Amino acid sequence: MLSVVIETRNNEEALARTLASLVGAAVEGTVREVIVCDLGSSDQTHKVADQAGCHYITGGIGAGVAQAKSDWLLLLEPGARLVDGWTEAVQDHMEMMAMPARFSRSRLDRQPFFSRVLTSRTALSEGLVIRKSQALPLSRHAADAEAVARGLATKRISAEIRVAPPRK
Repeated sequence: MLSVVIETRNNEEALARTLASLVGAAVEGTVREVIVCDLGSSDQTHKVADQAGCHYITGGIGAGVAQAKSDWLLLLEPGARLVDGWTEAVQDHMEMMAMPARFSRSRLDRQPFFSRVLTSRTALSEGLVIRKSQALPLSRHAADAEAVARGLATKRISAEIRVAPPRK
């Protein structure tokens, strides 16, 4: 099973889109829990998380990782959406591999080569599947979830993700 950890700040609409893509996996038992780590939202992020049945905590990624109950974590940006069929690829990865993994960008989000080269993307834009034992030491001193994901050697899994739109 998998614990999903999402770090937010004033992301109520984006969080709702991400949570909607997790419903099927929660029903079938792949997702054990969703932890929303809020960094001081002034919008209705807490209500969205509460109504969806998430664990809502005020604090950064370190608090969320420490609270997670599963051995494997899925870190996502608010607004990212997992494409149908992702659970099988993640379960296969968790059974076979020990290293962290990222999703493949959806064909709908792929950009031409030069646009990809010239556009910066976040380390979490393609999600991150990681063992809790690996994430815990990284998250203790990390400023945010992005810092946990940055610089990790990862495997690419075949499941697709629709990346979160850039924040304005």
